[in-house]
Order: sequence, then C-alpha cells, then structure tokens
Amino acid sequence: MDSIFTPDELEAGRKLFAREWRFATASASLASLPSMRDIEIAFAGRSNVGKSSLINALTGRNALARTSHTPGRTQELVYFTSGAPLTLVDMPGYGYAEAPKSKVRAWTDLIHAYLRGRANLTRVYLLIDARHGLKSADEPVLDRLDESAVSYVVVLTKADQVTGAALTELIEAVAARIAKRRAAYPHVFATSARTGAGIPELRAAVARLIAERG
Repeated sequence: MDSIFTPDELEAGRKLFAREWRFATASASLASLPSMRDIEIAFAGRSNVGKSSLINALTGRNALARTSHTPGRTQELVYFTSGAPLTLVDMPGYGYAEAPKSKVRAWTDLIHAYLRGRANLTRVYLLIDARHGLKSADEPVLDRLDESAVSYVVVLTKADQVTGAALTELIEAVAARIAKRRAAYPHVFATSARTGAGIPELRAAVARLIAERG
C-alpha cells in the first residue's frame, strides 16, 4: 500500500503509540461511561474481527487489550489511555457471539447508543475481516454512523491472509461501497496485527487526526 502520509506524520504516529498505554476503565452502560474529555476514537467490528489484536499492535503491547478466539469475549466498552489527549475504546463485537441472545442484544444496543450520543467521539475505525469483506451485519453500524455524522474509517484486518491481487480488489470494492456514505473516510486501510503491515500508516492517521483537531 502506497503511503498517503509524510515521514513526519509517520514519525508522529510512532511517537504517539510508543507511549505507555494502559487500561483505564470498562463500561457496560452509558450511565457508567467516564466523563467526556480529550479526543476519543473507537474500534468497532463484528465479533472476532481482531479489534483487540489491532489495538495491541498499534500500541506495541502484546496484552494491553484482551484477545480471544471466542467471539463475543469483549462485553463492555473498554478504555485505554496514555497521558496523550487521546482515548482508545475497544467496543463489543456485533453479530455472532457465543453468548445468550439477550446479552448480545444488550451489547448491540450499547454500541448503537454510544455511537449516537458520545459527543467527544471523534472517529470510529470500523474493522472488516479481509477474508470476508463487508457483510450484512456491518450495514446497521454503517447506517448508524452516517445518521450520527460520526466520521469513520474502514480498516481491513488479517490482510496477510489474502493474496496481493485479491486484497487490491477487495480494497477497491469496499471503497466503492462506502463512497456514497456521507460519514465515511474515502481511504481504506489494510492491516495485519501479525505481520505489522499497515500499522505505521494507521498510527499516522490517528496522529493526523489529533493534529487537525488541535
């Protein structure tokens, strides 16, 4: 992937995520969310898409966000801070999860309420498994983001498991599908938490966002 970032932006991204990131809090309801301050970015996606793995790769911490092969393990909005004017939020996965339907419904309601009503939520990084592409389960979240005018970026995960030509086709197909969505950022990122591919560019994107917001 050709970089759309300058060397200075890539370095700013590296420094941002080289900080000592740590767990701050976890919230299972809107009422228990921490006070709104600084810039908040959230990582959303279907269950087992790799949200926690991506956060660990970004921060260079192997166990900052808890990972699992069991879909639905993250059941709350999990907050991470570092002293920077930025908070990372690991969201519960939507779609399939090995949990009672009532719990899955509660997580889904929490996701939509959070996306709709968090004033300092500056950007959502919507993770899509590169092996499968956009699915019907992603559409309600895309709709909610558009309705709430929350800026979002599509990030393909597990890109190392897709061949070069197929990955290029997927990126183009996803970009075409989101092109008419008013809250979508036009650039689609392809990443791999295992190999580190695309991680420097995603760090730079976050650093650019902070710089733009002053």
